[in-house]
Amino acid sequence: MAKAVFHKNQRVYVKPVGTWAVIEQIKPQWVKDVEEPVKIFYEVGLGRDFTAEELAGEERDKARADLHTQNWRLLRAKNKWQTVEECAHHPFPGTFPIVVTDNNDWGGWRTPGAEYDRDPHAIEMQARIMASGLRLLGIADRLSQEAQKSAADMPADLVALAREARAIVKYVNDVPAAEPSTAG
Repeated sequence: MAKAVFHKNQRVYVKPVGTWAVIEQIKPQWVKDVEEPVKIFYEVGLGRDFTAEELAGEERDKARADLHTQNWRLLRAKNKWQTVEECAHHPFPGTFPIVVTDNNDWGGWRTPGAEYDRDPHAIEMQARIMASGLRLLGIADRLSQEAQKSAADMPADLVALAREARAIVKYVNDVPAAEPSTAG
């Protein structure tokens, strides 16, 4: 299964030619008895069709790619408001989880102490899921790409799983259109 990485009228860098161009037409390649296209080609007005691997988006697209190189991790912070005895029922008494999304150990996700105290086991699981999110996104992306390459050879259950993975990756990578500014 293939998905369009770029859209019509998008400005892209054409690597084999070494120039910028605008996508004029998206050309899906269909196979009989397959619901979705197997490959997608892009016409940019340079004499032949190109694949997504031969094209690169502008800088705003590269910022999304940087997401896959980050190292999100789980750290523990000292609980300032409760003693170790007061929170003995917590999985890690005296501390709470912080998901750090920056190389300098700051930025990311924290939970309010009252919420953590209400259900510490659920918050601990949520923190582990968030810290693993980028790796899981990478797995979903690779599964989707493998399905694009060899959908005909894959079992139907795996193709359905790859389709779901592709939808998740698309949801994460889609950036809503900027709202028009009302500067006056």
